[in-house]
Order: sequence, then structure tokens, then C-alpha cells
Amino acid sequence: MSVEFFIDNSYKVSKLITKEYSTSFSLASSFLEKEHRRAIYAVYGFVRLADEIVDSFHDFDKVFLLQKLNEDMHYALENQISTNVILVAFTDTVKKYNISREHIQSFMNSMSSDLTKSEFHNSKELEKYIYGSADVVGLMCLKIFCDGQTSLYQTLEVPAQKLGSAFQKVNFIRDLKEDMQDLGRTYFPEISDKPFDLESKKLIEESIEKDFKEAWIGVKQLPGRSKLAVALAYYYYKTLFEKIKRTSPEKMISKRIRISNFKKKMILIKVMILYKTNLI
Repeated sequence: MSVEFFIDNSYKVSKLITKEYSTSFSLASSFLEKEHRRAIYAVYGFVRLADEIVDSFHDFDKVFLLQKLNEDMHYALENQISTNVILVAFTDTVKKYNISREHIQSFMNSMSSDLTKSEFHNSKELEKYIYGSADVVGLMCLKIFCDGQTSLYQTLEVPAQKLGSAFQKVNFIRDLKEDMQDLGRTYFPEISDKPFDLESKKLIEESIEKDFKEAWIGVKQLPGRSKLAVALAYYYYKTLFEKIKRTSPEKMISKRIRISNFKKKMILIKVMILYKTNLI
């Protein structure tokens, strides 16, 4: 077995993880060009592994495991090899697309804070966390989509961060029940010392709406098929958000809001038509 064979199969593992963990993200990614799709799988595989350590490995030493992942990641970045197949695909992608190591470390810092911080009392604290946990992931993906086009990357940098923020906040508000009851976390400062009611829900929704609006400006400027893939993810999350807006606070903390498979198919058809007719 050659190193090239090992690296190629590492990408296949990341692809499998993406498909098993997120059918919606996997579907959106499937519309990308082959090489970009492979790279996005690698990024998703890495961030999913770190996220699972802090959110799911309850019977194990999370601090040790996350620190070990961080150490192994740095070794892989320096030496372009690892026995961790997720890191092999990820670091190969980092090298190919010149992904910022500062962004990678910001992500790991936010993951680490999940092990010690359970509440965010002001917008600055939340923004710092979201920057590391979501915005920089959007920037990693943008590096792949721009593929060396520095000026385009700089133009789309802020919208990419806003899209990451919008997606993360939608995840937070959708997962209120699990985060508050199972993990003991309260991400939104609006409810750190107040109940989740119509007033606080509206404030949170206004913030998300603003992020979506600023992000869409960038989605329309993405190159090639990345525009189609990201627009599909955008419309899926926007539809989910609209459903959240129609849901009462009481229902939000009693069940997880979802979009039906039929609705997802309708979103796919809509976005395909918009893309084919150059309306996005």
C-alpha cells in the first residue's frame, strides 16, 4: 500500500462520515466539482470529529481526546502524515488550498471552550465562540471554492462568515432542548438569565435574519457550482428558520424542529431552477 493509496482512502472515510452524519449537507456537496467535493468532505470530517468529542463522548476523557486530536493535527500539518485517517484527508486539503492555520486553531479553541463554558452572557462572548465554531469553517470552505483566487476570497470573506453565523444560530435555536437539558449549555445571551419567551425569541430571530441577508450577497457571487451547492444549503436553512419563526417558544424547547423530506425535495427543485435560469 502506497502513501497515495492511504491518502485517497482517507478521503473516502471523510466522505462516509459526511453522508452518515448529514444527508442535507452531503446532498448540497454532491453538486460541487469532484475535487472541491472531496475537499469539503475532508473539512466536514475533521470538524465533525472534534464536535463529536465534545458533544457525544460522555463516558470518556473529553479533555484528553480533544487535546490529543489537536496535537495530532499539528503533527500532521507539519509532516503531512498521520495514523488518524480523518487528519490525513484534512491536512492534505489544508495544503492544497492554503487554508489558514489560524482559522483551524480558532475552531479548536471554540471546541475546547465547549468543555468548560456553558453560558454566554453577552454578544461579544457569543460572537467569539461562533467565529471559531462556524465562521472559520465557512472561510475554510471559501478557500476551496475560490481555489487560489485571492481577490474573490477577500470579497466574499465577510458574507461567508455571516453564512456560518446564520447556520450556527439556527442550529442553536433548533437544538435548544438538547443543549439546555442534556448538555447544560445556553448559547444565546438573550436567555442566559431570562426565560425563552416570545420577546427573547424575537431578538434572536432578528439577529439570524440579519446574518442571512448579508450572507446572500456573497452566495450570489460564488464561482462555478459552489454557488449551486451553497445556495441549496442556504435555502434549506432559511426554510428551517422560517418554520422556527412560526413555532412557539414552548414547542421549541420540547421538540427538535425538522424539515420533511418532501419539503427538501421541493427546495432542491426550486434552487435548481433558480441556478439554471441564472436567477442566483
